[in-house]
Amino acid sequence: MDWGTELWDQYDIIEKHTQSGLELVEKYVKFVKERTEIEQSYAKQLRNLSKKYNQKRSNKDEPDCRLSSYQSFVDILNEMNDYAGQRELIAENMIMNICIDLTKYLQELKQERKTYLLEAKKAQQSLESTYKQLDSSKKRFEREWREAERAAQYAEKTDQDINATKADVEKAKQQAHMRARVAEDCKNDYAAQLQKYNKEQSQFYFNDMPLIFNKLQDLDERRIRKLGHGYILFSDTEKNVMPIIGKCLEGITKAGTNVNEKNDSMVIIEQNKSGFERPGDLEFEDYSQGINRASSDSSLGTPKGPMDLLGKNKSKNFWLFKRSKLSSSTLTPFSTPPAPSPPNGAPSPKFGRDPLSYCLKEINKTVKPRISSFRTLRRSKFTPDRIMPTVTEDFGHLPPEQRRKKLQQKLEEISKELQKEVDQSEALGKMKDVYEKNPQMGDPASLATQISQTSQNIERLRGELNKYETWLSEAGVRGDTLRYRAHSFNNNGAHEVLSPDGAHSDESTPDPSQAIYAEFDDDFEDEEPVAPIGKCTAMYNFPGASEGTISMQEGEVLAVVEEDKGDGWTRVRRHNGDEGYIPTSYVTITLNK
Repeated sequence: MDWGTELWDQYDIIEKHTQSGLELVEKYVKFVKERTEIEQSYAKQLRNLSKKYNQKRSNKDEPDCRLSSYQSFVDILNEMNDYAGQRELIAENMIMNICIDLTKYLQELKQERKTYLLEAKKAQQSLESTYKQLDSSKKRFEREWREAERAAQYAEKTDQDINATKADVEKAKQQAHMRARVAEDCKNDYAAQLQKYNKEQSQFYFNDMPLIFNKLQDLDERRIRKLGHGYILFSDTEKNVMPIIGKCLEGITKAGTNVNEKNDSMVIIEQNKSGFERPGDLEFEDYSQGINRASSDSSLGTPKGPMDLLGKNKSKNFWLFKRSKLSSSTLTPFSTPPAPSPPNGAPSPKFGRDPLSYCLKEINKTVKPRISSFRTLRRSKFTPDRIMPTVTEDFGHLPPEQRRKKLQQKLEEISKELQKEVDQSEALGKMKDVYEKNPQMGDPASLATQISQTSQNIERLRGELNKYETWLSEAGVRGDTLRYRAHSFNNNGAHEVLSPDGAHSDESTPDPSQAIYAEFDDDFEDEEPVAPIGKCTAMYNFPGASEGTISMQEGEVLAVVEEDKGDGWTRVRRHNGDEGYIPTSYVTITLNK
C-alpha cells in the first residue's frame, strides 16, 4: 500500500504529516544537545571534584604518600577523572554521530520535500490553468450558441413578416447562418478543451500526484528509519563506553582492596622511627650520704633540700621523650643517653667527695639531652626564649634513623644528577671529536664553555657526594636499612665501594680529587636490546669516524633507539644490530605513536 493510491486526495494531510516528521527530528536533535550539555557539565564537575581533593604533592618526602589508604584515595580520584573523561566522550560522540549527522540529514530531507511539493504545485497549477481554459471555452460556446439561437429566431420571424423586404429577410438569414457557424466553432473548441482537460486531470490524479505522494512516502520512511537509528545510537553511544566505565569502577574497587592497614602501620613506624633508646631508670641520689653514708647505701630516704625539685618532677606524668638538638661539643646527634646505674647500686667514688655538686651534675647529664613532653613543646611555640631546632644541611636536627634515610635519599638524588652531568660531558666530548674531524659540521671551540661548565658541575656534585658520604658514614648505616652503593673512579680506573657501615672498603684508596658518580651494575649489560622508538632516513652521508658514532649513507633507513637529549645527537641501530650516534640534523625522524 502506498500513499499515491490510498491517499490520492489527501494532499494537505500528507504535507502536514511530512512537516510534522521533520519537526520531530529537530526536536530529537535539540533533546540530544541538551543531554550532551548535561554530560559535559557532569564531567566538568567530576573533574573539578577530583582536582579539588587530589592534592598534588611534588615533594616525595610527604609522609602520607607511602600510605596505602592515601594511595588508594589518589587512585580513586584518578579513576573518577577517567570516568569524567568517558562522560565527555559520550557527549562528544552524541554530538558527532547524532546531532551533526541528523542535522545534516534533516537539511537534505527538507530540500527534497521542498522539491516534491514544488512539483505538486506546478502540476496543480497546470491542471487549474487547463480547467480555466475549458471553462472559458465552455462559456463562450454557451454565449455564442444563444446568440446563434436568437439570430435564427429573428431570421424566421423576419421571413414570416409580410412587411419585411426581401433584403431584410436575406440579411437576417445570413446573420443567423454566421452566428450558427461561430457557435459551431465554439462548440468544437469547447470539446477540444474538455478532452485536453480530462487527459491532464487523469495524468494529474493517476500519474503525477501518486508519483509525488510515493516520493514523499519514501522520504518519510527514510526519515523515520534514520530517526530510529538515532534512537539506537543514543543508547549505543553510552553502551560503547560502559566497559571502560566498568574498568574505572573496578579500579575504584581495586583501590579499596589495596588498602593494607598493617602495611600503613609499618610505614608510619618506618617514617617516624627516631632510633633513640628508651630512657633508663633515674639513679637515686642520696644527699644525706655525707652525713649518714650507711643509711643511704641500704635505704631510700625522703628527698630533702634540692631533691624536692626532683620529687616534683617525678610526680608528673611524662609523655614520650625526644632528643633535642645539642651542640657537637656537648652531645653528638647519634649518641645515646648515658646508661643508668642500678637504683640501689654502689655510689661512685666522686659522690663521696662532693655529693651536692655531683648530684646536680648527674641530673643535668641525665635530663639535658631530652626534650620535654608534647605539652611543653606546644607551650614552647609561644615562648620567646624557646627556639625550635635549626634545620641543618647534614640533617643533624633529625633523629638518627630519620637522618640516615635523609642522607641516603640525598645521596641518590646527587648521584642521579651527577650521572646526567657525566652523560652530557660524554656527549659534548663526542660532539667536539666530530667537529674536530669534520670542521664543516661546527666549530669545536664553541663547545668549550659548555664543557667547562659541565666539568665544574661534576666537580661540585662530586664534592657534595663526598660530603654526604662522610655524614652517612658518621651516622652509621644499619644492616636493616637501605644500603647505598656509590661507585667512583680514580686515575687507575679502579672502583671504590662504600661499605654498609659508611666506611670505604679496601678495594682502592679514595682520591677526593677524582669525580665520583653513580653507575648501574654490570648486570644491565646482559639485558635485551632496547626496543626502537621510531625510524629515521638519512638525508646526507656521515662517515662516523669518531668513537661512539656510526656511519650512514644518504637514503639509508635506521631504527631510532634514543631521542636527541638536546646535544644534537641521536642514537640509532642498523638491522644487523650495530648501534651508535649520528647528528640529528642529518636525518628525518619519524617516532612511533
